[in-house]
Amino acid sequence: MRLDTLTRWDHLLFQKSQSHSYWRQWAGVSRWVSRTGDGPPYAVLGLVLWFSHLPQLQGYVVDALMAFVLELPCYLAIKNTCKRRRPTAAIAGCQAYIQPSDQFSLPSGHTAAAFLMAVLAVAHLGIWGVLALPWALMVGLSRVLLGVHFPSDILAGAALGGGIACFILWS
Repeated sequence: MRLDTLTRWDHLLFQKSQSHSYWRQWAGVSRWVSRTGDGPPYAVLGLVLWFSHLPQLQGYVVDALMAFVLELPCYLAIKNTCKRRRPTAAIAGCQAYIQPSDQFSLPSGHTAAAFLMAVLAVAHLGIWGVLALPWALMVGLSRVLLGVHFPSDILAGAALGGGIACFILWS
């Protein structure tokens, strides 16, 4: 499949999400979901888990810190190399429900961080960690509904975060 075909599908799926009759209501909820994937909640979670003094939870924090040390430069390198325009710049008439932190969309950093944490949660917490996977997916979908990412940005973010988490776990 050619890149222009993938881009066309990406734009079509994005526009479909914004044309849905409940888009504004979903975008309102998505704003809250997206904020759970911001940096401060991760810091608070890390501190709570670390000070639990449970080795399993402290191991999760250590792995998360190591994973973020790898993920952030990879994320920035990809974003600044691809320089993919956000939907509002790429599609005429597109609306964003929030102001993005930068001008490029690929990959979704929120999604990368969420999947990094979710994959590590599964590894460290077993069946309880599986509960983090739907949350990570919702964070990614919220970014599309907010109008700041294309669906493929979410897939790239999930692959980046999940891949880095797996690398940390297997190294």
